[in-house]
Amino acid sequence: MAKIKYIEFNGTEHDVDVPNGLTVMEGALRYTIPGIDGDCGGACACATCHVYVEDGWFEKLPPMEELERDMLDFAFDVADNSRLSCQIKVDDTLDGLVVKTPARQY
Repeated sequence: MAKIKYIEFNGTEHDVDVPNGLTVMEGALRYTIPGIDGDCGGACACATCHVYVEDGWFEKLPPMEELERDMLDFAFDVADNSRLSCQIKVDDTLDGLVVKTPARQY
């Protein structure tokens, strides 16, 4: 299990324990974190789970696959630290991960 901090666009923070094996998106949906919609259910087909990964964590995540990179083209206000949270699988190494939500999801 990993403690993940979700920070809403307005600055509201949510610290939750997300079980290993879930994705960061599934953790957000399970705990009803605002700002992560996950409309496609985690199939990497919609980009409504776009997040910004806090400095220091981006490099620790597995590299993006081509499908995720392509789907980010449909996300709002993409930055160098953007990821789709449906593609980040939780394990113990992500304990302390911090992600921020964008102003809106498409």
